[in-house]
Amino acid sequence: MSINWKFKGWKFAATAVACFACGSLITAPIIHMQQVKADSNRVFELMVYHTEPGKVPALESIFTDVSKLQAKHGLNVLGYWVPSDESPAWKDTFVYLIAHPSQDDAKRNWDALHADPAFLPYRKAAVPLIEKVNGAFHVDEVFMHPTDFSPLK
Repeated sequence: MSINWKFKGWKFAATAVACFACGSLITAPIIHMQQVKADSNRVFELMVYHTEPGKVPALESIFTDVSKLQAKHGLNVLGYWVPSDESPAWKDTFVYLIAHPSQDDAKRNWDALHADPAFLPYRKAAVPLIEKVNGAFHVDEVFMHPTDFSPLK
C-alpha cells in the first residue's frame, strides 16, 4: 500500500510539473513576461479541484466567467487545464496556475474576489460540483517559488 501511495504522489508531482511547463511554454511568449530577480517575493499558486464524478465540464464552464472576475481582482491566472490522463487520480480534476507578486498580495486579491457580490452566484454554482472529503472541499492548493534556474520567474 505504501508503494502505491508513493507512486501516486510521484504521478501527481510529475503531472503538476508537466502542466506547469506546458502552461509556461504557451503563455510566456503570449504575455511577453519580463524577467524578475530570483530573490523577489513572486510566488505561483497551483490549484487542483477534485470534482464530483463527471462534473469537470460544469466547473470549467463556471470558470469561463470567474476568470474575468479573477483578473479584475489582480489574480494573474497563467492557465487552466483539464488533465488528459484518464487514471482515477486525475479523471475528475480541474487545474489552474496563478502568479502572485507575493503571498500577501495573493491573500489580499483572494479576499477581494471573495468579497465581490458578483462572485457569489458562481461560488454557489460550484459548491455541488466540488468533491467533499470529511465535509471539506477537496481542493489541493500549493504555493511555489521559482528556482534560480527557472525560465519563468
